Amino acid sequence: MAQEEQVLVVERKMLEQAGLFQGISLDVDRYLDTIFSPGVPRFMPRSQAETDPSFKQLIPYVILTSGGRYLSYVRGQRAGEARLVGRRSIGIGGHINPADDMPLFNGDFRETYLAAVEREVDEEVEVAASHTDSVVALLNDDSNEVGQVHLGIVHLWDLAEPSVTKREQMITQMAFHTSSELQAVRDSLETWSSLCLDSLTEMTERAASGRTGGDAGVRLVSSNP
Repeated sequence: MAQEEQVLVVERKMLEQAGLFQGISLDVDRYLDTIFSPGVPRFMPRSQAETDPSFKQLIPYVILTSGGRYLSYVRGQRAGEARLVGRRSIGIGGHINPADDMPLFNGDFRETYLAAVEREVDEEVEVAASHTDSVVALLNDDSNEVGQVHLGIVHLWDLAEPSVTKREQMITQMAFHTSSELQAVRDSLETWSSLCLDSLTEMTERAASGRTGGDAGVRLVSSNP
């Protein structure tokens, strides 16, 4: 029998202690300091996490941008989350699993988390351009059953060129679009993408100026040559 998938979670009460919010929060440092405190994250079986809203599964949600346009795609029939099939998305990401070898109970493992994000994106698309990576927001949506058990960590990858090709068959209709073009197809967007769309301009401006966190500044930033 195949071993059940384990996913990285935090208890909802930790998010409540930091200040529960609905939608997008740009106060990055406030929540990352809580989420990534030693001993706070843990792994649990995905089947349990998917049905227990007292836990939030941590999901990196990576938005790729280049020259004022943003990558979007439609989730095909092979999408891992059946409830999102057929919806358009501007975010790439997925669950963090034990294979990512995160040191959960000692030290600061944020750089390890970043490496897991890189691997997750690389599984779905090939990015053949240098980029910077800024964490620009946290995303929480308790209005539906998918959102109730997930917490998004929104990354903005600013690519030197729009050089991206798909690896996963579940990715269809992939292309770069302006925010205005995305607004025109808003009704087709998955909930998280719709929430991000309303803050795209501000998130992009904050990333460009380095104002992606609170007074402590950016905590998770990387760049690839």
